[in-house]
Amino acid sequence: MKRFKRINVLLGWMVFIIAAIVYLLTMEPTVSFWDCPEFITTAYKLEIGHPPGYPFFSLVGHLFSLFASDPAHVSTWVNRISVLNSAGAVLFLFWTITILARKLLIKNEEDYTMGKMLTIWGAGLVGALAFAFTDSFWFSATETDVFSFAALSTAFSFWAMLRWSEVADEPHSDRWLLLIAYAIGISIGVHLLSLLTIPALVMIFYFRKHQHTRKSAFIAFLVAISILAAVFYGMIPSFFWLSSFLELFFVNTLGLPFNSGVIAYAIIVAIVFIWAIYATQKGKNEAQARFAFILAIALSGVPFLGKSVWVAVIILFLLVYLLLVKKVRVSRRILNLIILALAMILIGYSQFTIVLIRSSAQPPMDEDAPSDVFALMSYQSREQYGDVHPIFYGPMYTADYKYQPAGNGMCAPVQKNGSPIWNKKPKTHPGDKDQYIITGYKQTPVYDPVFYMFFPRMFSDQPNHVQAYESWVGKPALNVDYSPCGQDAVGKMPTFGQNLKFFLSYQLDFMYFRYFMWNFSGRQNDKQSYGEIDRGNWITGFNFIDNWLVGNQSTLPKDMKNNKGRHTYFMLPLIMGIIGLLFLLMYAGKEGKQTFWIVFTLFFMTGVAIIIYLNQTPLQPRERDYSYTGSFYAFCIFIGFGVLAIANYLRNKLASSPSAILATVIGLIVPAILISQNWKSNDRSDRYTARDFGANYLNSLAPNAIIFTNGDNDTFPLWYSIEVEGLRRDVRVCNLSYLQTDWYIDQMKRPVYSSAPLPISWTPAQYAEGNHDVAYVANPKDTTKIDLSLALQFILSKNPQTKDPLGHDIFPTSHLVLKVNKDEVLRTHTVDSTLANQIVPEMNITLRRQVTKADMMILDMLQTNHWKRPIYFANTVGNDMYLGLSNYFQQEGIAQRIVPIWKDGGSVNTKAMYDNMMHKFRWGDIQNPKVYLDENILRMCTTFRMQFGVLAEGLIAENKRDSALQVLNYAMKVIPPTTVPNDYFSTFLAGSYYELGKMPQGDAILDDVANESSQNLTWYAALTNNQMNTVTEQISTNLAALRNALYYFHQYNRKALFDKYYAKFVQFATEFHVQS
Repeated sequence: MKRFKRINVLLGWMVFIIAAIVYLLTMEPTVSFWDCPEFITTAYKLEIGHPPGYPFFSLVGHLFSLFASDPAHVSTWVNRISVLNSAGAVLFLFWTITILARKLLIKNEEDYTMGKMLTIWGAGLVGALAFAFTDSFWFSATETDVFSFAALSTAFSFWAMLRWSEVADEPHSDRWLLLIAYAIGISIGVHLLSLLTIPALVMIFYFRKHQHTRKSAFIAFLVAISILAAVFYGMIPSFFWLSSFLELFFVNTLGLPFNSGVIAYAIIVAIVFIWAIYATQKGKNEAQARFAFILAIALSGVPFLGKSVWVAVIILFLLVYLLLVKKVRVSRRILNLIILALAMILIGYSQFTIVLIRSSAQPPMDEDAPSDVFALMSYQSREQYGDVHPIFYGPMYTADYKYQPAGNGMCAPVQKNGSPIWNKKPKTHPGDKDQYIITGYKQTPVYDPVFYMFFPRMFSDQPNHVQAYESWVGKPALNVDYSPCGQDAVGKMPTFGQNLKFFLSYQLDFMYFRYFMWNFSGRQNDKQSYGEIDRGNWITGFNFIDNWLVGNQSTLPKDMKNNKGRHTYFMLPLIMGIIGLLFLLMYAGKEGKQTFWIVFTLFFMTGVAIIIYLNQTPLQPRERDYSYTGSFYAFCIFIGFGVLAIANYLRNKLASSPSAILATVIGLIVPAILISQNWKSNDRSDRYTARDFGANYLNSLAPNAIIFTNGDNDTFPLWYSIEVEGLRRDVRVCNLSYLQTDWYIDQMKRPVYSSAPLPISWTPAQYAEGNHDVAYVANPKDTTKIDLSLALQFILSKNPQTKDPLGHDIFPTSHLVLKVNKDEVLRTHTVDSTLANQIVPEMNITLRRQVTKADMMILDMLQTNHWKRPIYFANTVGNDMYLGLSNYFQQEGIAQRIVPIWKDGGSVNTKAMYDNMMHKFRWGDIQNPKVYLDENILRMCTTFRMQFGVLAEGLIAENKRDSALQVLNYAMKVIPPTTVPNDYFSTFLAGSYYELGKMPQGDAILDDVANESSQNLTWYAALTNNQMNTVTEQISTNLAALRNALYYFHQYNRKALFDKYYAKFVQFATEFHVQS
């Protein structure tokens, strides 16, 4: 046995080293896109990232960042955390499989034969390495993200519980349970996904301590779900909620400083827990021990499920009745263990005090500003992201409001007032005492109950979501009678069958099973899918299956066939896992069935249970496969048991040791095919795109500029560049999604580094949550123009005549005018003096029907700025957020500056843009064919290519033909078609080449575009009608590219090329029913 354990430990560390080396070799050397730059920034300076927070991750990241020799290498060191975490998860998976396999094969000391030991180790190697090289897990292992940490927490907790099960009857075995409790508490400060291991841990406890029956197993599972609910819905949200009552008393009544009540509550809880631990362990008074136990449970927040006092009263009443009145027999050891475990979770959870402390210091990045307990509760509950999705009962997306009379014969939607919104009272003098005030109440709309449904899966009424729902399940088919405002009406809602169809086809199949098959069967490509036949589906590698699933594979266009994200595993990992789970169920006896249900519980809770809880809407901004790596982890345990199944079969033909070796070799085919197929799309070494593209945004800007951004990928890399690498600290990045909130406006009004406060004139009381959150245009058809300053005064007026009958803020018209002071424009060098005659006396602004607080802040800045600071919109911000200003945009890189010069479609500052793009921009090594460029990066590269085209056309218009040719040649050099394939937008580069008389260069681009489009259209034309309906946008794009190529061929007399593709275009136009 000692020999087994020694080799088992060594093999585990060998697996760790293999995984770590692979991850280090393929790790991104700097920041990636999405949340990664934000995570690195929060780690480097202990700033506050997005809700619900990850303080422990930030602490560990900060520790690693201290090893960086300079700020440019901070990201490398923080990325290495993910490498080590992921390798650690693989290590614990190996040991998990070997523990479970040993329980099946070895019953006593004599069973430690070489054959059985080799089988156990083989199972561990195959299962662990298979997981190490799965696509989704590998992706998270090579960038800074919390999911690798969550995987480590899951793997460690599961392994530790198995270790407890081995020594459960020995003295001091409870220390393993307390270690797990502490790990769970720590994991709350990384990602809540780790909590989903709790049911599987309880099932391990159940099978170890109790006789197995179906009834008792079901009860054990209910207990497991109850424990999960106690932590997730009880302790986590309610601990700080309970402390808030003491906080209000200490601050508003006793006049003490902010957060004094939270500190007092923490001290009280610590004292009560120490008392409860002592009383249940060494105390002599049984009643006192039980009372201390109940009090500690109450103060932890566990009974207050959903912050409900009534639920807490019921739970605490039951505890008092059972423990103090009925005096049910419960050993002190159990009470003590529960209190100690809860104390360990709370110790881990206490890390969120770091969020309070750091936010109180007002760091530059302080998302949600959780500097007090009320803001912290909002932060932890993710209120910034909107309402919680209904799970078991709620309204469908077609639901109409419940109405009530509002006077003047009108009705208004009923709003349910929730909890008060407490904010810090602004101080007028430094000596003012700290105080909280109510600035409003959280309101939720009340829907007519006829539109409610059990298990509502389609609930979002956003227009794009509605369209997507109906594309998945059709128009709502159920008529419902209701009486809005006393008037009989007939509404529409989906049937329960349609609701269930959406759950099964979209949420379960598309948003989980598709990702599962990516990892264990094969992946079509790395393109994000919304249900199209040619993007992001799962495949097998067998054409006779894939032809049926995703169209003809023998005629795939070059772009689809050569996509680095195309993986074909021939279903080998899937088959191996199925063999393993069938072996546990059918051939491994009682122990095997127990092992199956333990692993299946983990598999279900980290997969399907997440789907049910999240209740995801369609059109997710990115693929979500990383959320389910815990489920893939569990399936790889089954893959490991596939080795036991094969070895068991081979023992009928071979001796024990040879059968074990052969089974392991056969099993290792699975990780071998995974690493060989997945390397090319997970090798991010030498890729610097996120860092360089973020810097390019900043380098597009004039000194002391303000840039409006909107999404993760045009915001977080910029924050990283400023905060970590110290680039362009004169610039203020202003995210329009956050500008709707009072806490973010507060931050924008503070100086940061060399960036002055934003020119916002509104007071905190005017933009506080609940005040002027949204305004409406009273009459969108009114073409009357009013001055911008008057319109803003109208909004801020408290006169009831400036509101609509329901009390909403209104703009009298959608047409506003910003007066332009020409002298100010020239004095601030907003416009070059040579263009003085083009400066307009006033700028026209056009509002949408609904004007958000972010829109109003932009309007206020335009009014208040007086052209002192350059104001830009990032090119990636949507047109709907431009406030009708696009004709006043001046392109200077990949940012558009607002200038008082009107030109249809905007103008180009060729001098600034040429300098930026030719001299200042960096390109992230995208010209290197060895660097993997995923769809997201290729889309950004296309944006840059478009801007090169805009610049070239601008230079040609100014008769700077030599400069235009330099721009085109440079564009082809830094964004070559060998790594960034030519597409529709490349045709404009070709057009400029033609205009400059460079026919061969133009021919090469357009021939490539036309050939690629023709291949794609040929493949689309062979699809079935249903398949073709999913790719109408791609068909239109390819037809447009081919049409553009033909236009330029004809325009510049490229007859041979025109004749080559014209007949094809006519054929495609006929097949796709468009006008040629």
